[in-house]
Amino acid sequence: MADQLSLLLDSATRFPLPNGLSFSYGTSGFRSDGSVLGSTVHRAGIVAALRSLKTGSTVGLVITASHNPVCDNGVKIADPDGSMMDQSWEPFANALANAPDPNSLAQLVLQFAKDEEIPLGGGQSAEVLLARDTRPTGETLLEAAKQGISSIIGTVAIDMGILTTPELHWMVRCWNNGTKASESDYFAQLSNSFRSLMELAPNDNLNLDTVEKKLIVDGANGVGGFKLEEIKKNITGLEIDVRNTGKEGEGLLNEGCGADFVQKEKFAPCGFGLSDLGIRCASLDGDADRLVFFRLIPNSNNKIELVDGDKILSLFAIFIQEQLRLLEELPARLGVVQTAYANGAATDYIKNLGLEVIFTPTGVKYLHEKALEYDIGLYFEANGHGTILFSKEFLSQLDSVNRELSSKLPGSKKQKAASRLVAVTQLINQAVGDALSGLLLVEAILHNKGWSFQKWCDLYQDLPSRQLKVKVADRTAIVTADAETRVVKPAALQELIDIETAKYTHGRCFVRPSGTEDVVRIYAEAATQDSADSLANSVAQHVNQILGSDIKT
Repeated sequence: MADQLSLLLDSATRFPLPNGLSFSYGTSGFRSDGSVLGSTVHRAGIVAALRSLKTGSTVGLVITASHNPVCDNGVKIADPDGSMMDQSWEPFANALANAPDPNSLAQLVLQFAKDEEIPLGGGQSAEVLLARDTRPTGETLLEAAKQGISSIIGTVAIDMGILTTPELHWMVRCWNNGTKASESDYFAQLSNSFRSLMELAPNDNLNLDTVEKKLIVDGANGVGGFKLEEIKKNITGLEIDVRNTGKEGEGLLNEGCGADFVQKEKFAPCGFGLSDLGIRCASLDGDADRLVFFRLIPNSNNKIELVDGDKILSLFAIFIQEQLRLLEELPARLGVVQTAYANGAATDYIKNLGLEVIFTPTGVKYLHEKALEYDIGLYFEANGHGTILFSKEFLSQLDSVNRELSSKLPGSKKQKAASRLVAVTQLINQAVGDALSGLLLVEAILHNKGWSFQKWCDLYQDLPSRQLKVKVADRTAIVTADAETRVVKPAALQELIDIETAKYTHGRCFVRPSGTEDVVRIYAEAATQDSADSLANSVAQHVNQILGSDIKT
């Protein structure tokens, strides 16, 4: 143990905590200006090493700040199944990241290892897969992570290179499942399953020729753009034009481009213009874990018609439900998981399909956790982050049914439905939301259904909405329940929200404390934009009167 203590102290001394700063681990991991993250990433490497020792499996660590500006960076840890690090470890990660000096850090590590019964001293080996995106601070921070990992005796850091965040999560999952886990394997799985799904389109579908064969993709000048350039080399049946790939002269990461910009601003990203009218377009975010689609509106100064995560979710739900209806021998509990930020029109549409819709608090970790409770769990946030999860039991049953149908009824509607579901399970990234796999699944489903972009857009009309935030002295003064849709404290506030909401057709409003800053977030929707604006402002005034605050848009 003396060797371990000495190694920790020596390593931590090289990465002192910046003065006056504190760091907090959330859904996005740790995130800040890249220039001040050295100590944080170093300590995250220690957390990852301990997590690997605790689980007896390989874990992952990726350096990225996703959709944030290029000057920012961050780090997050992937658990052995490829999902985000278990929430129960976040308090320790926070304590370690903010330890004031090497001695405090070392004592935290030793005490935590004792409490969690984590074997230290090299008696047990551990592995951490590392990756980073294209940010200029990434290389330096990667070295900090390696030194943090190496400060735990017996732990090996394996650098997987420059990857999208979902790629790293996928690799961790495959690595621990004993399946092929290289980047070339990832590319092959996506292209092969996409090809299979395209080939399984019904022969009697008369609308196949109406599906546009061209897709223009905004890569956010991030890592996803040039990865898609590689994938498209093995894609047939779809012409993909990738822009904003991060090449010199194309622009900065996430600046005026990317899924976050497109979804929030509802404007076309840089590099798109009049020549793209009528063509289906998509946008990835900086690390390719968010995806939205759009189409330019004529004579609108680059305004767009947006297809967000809610509508992607709806398309996936329709397709999977259709395949299951052809396979009565394959019973499955299908659940759709959303947050309160999902547009009410989307929720109503999915419920009208006869599907079960469940709400969770805001945050991908909550959505993912709830989706695991189903045979097939679908989740998406409006920002375009989401995926589909299949239980091990369902995958086993599907494999058996597909084998039997392939033997007894080859080429039948039942057999093709089973094969389509198999292809979906291989194409979608079940570890985490993946813009590249999601994009290909959307395209394959549109092809199978013979749907134009317009038909997809017309599934339902979003209700107008408005979001505000109110600065408060103490965000913990507001306590919510029912997946953040109801205020429990202060009790008078919910009564006022109900009174205001009842004034409007299709009115819906909720407030919730921010997870990162002292603001209260307000979401309102109604039949018209004026009504949504009025509802949001009225509720903001009540929050202001009760808590004392400043209203911000």
